[in-house]
Amino acid sequence: MYPEQIVAPMKAELTSQGFTELLSPEDVDANLGKQGTTLLMINSVCGCSAGTARPGVLMAVKNATKAPDRLATSFAGFDTAAVKHAREHFLLPYPPSSPSIALIKDGKVVHMIERHNIEGRSAQMIAANLMQAFETHC
Repeated sequence: MYPEQIVAPMKAELTSQGFTELLSPEDVDANLGKQGTTLLMINSVCGCSAGTARPGVLMAVKNATKAPDRLATSFAGFDTAAVKHAREHFLLPYPPSSPSIALIKDGKVVHMIERHNIEGRSAQMIAANLMQAFETHC
């Protein structure tokens, strides 16, 4: 598990912009089981998370004409039980990866960006991908 002093600023990058932290399996169920849309960012300490995933997610939310009803985040390697439980919601066909970004509508994954879809892509590309998904599903 990562030390809190390393994780805290990376969490704050999202929570300061309106993302709700999912810290337990109960938080996950309470958020992902709701009607409507939830954008869930599985955050991590890896370079692609800091370099493109978090900035891309924030750019998408800020610039989208349509947006999810809820914004949520959980941190891989820190909020372990919550992340494990969240992944159970979208395990197949999506294996665990972090970072990852899921758009969930009425409890079902309708769009997923896995780590291999993040690596090597700019924040602008990730934002454009998400905004297209928002247009379609939100």
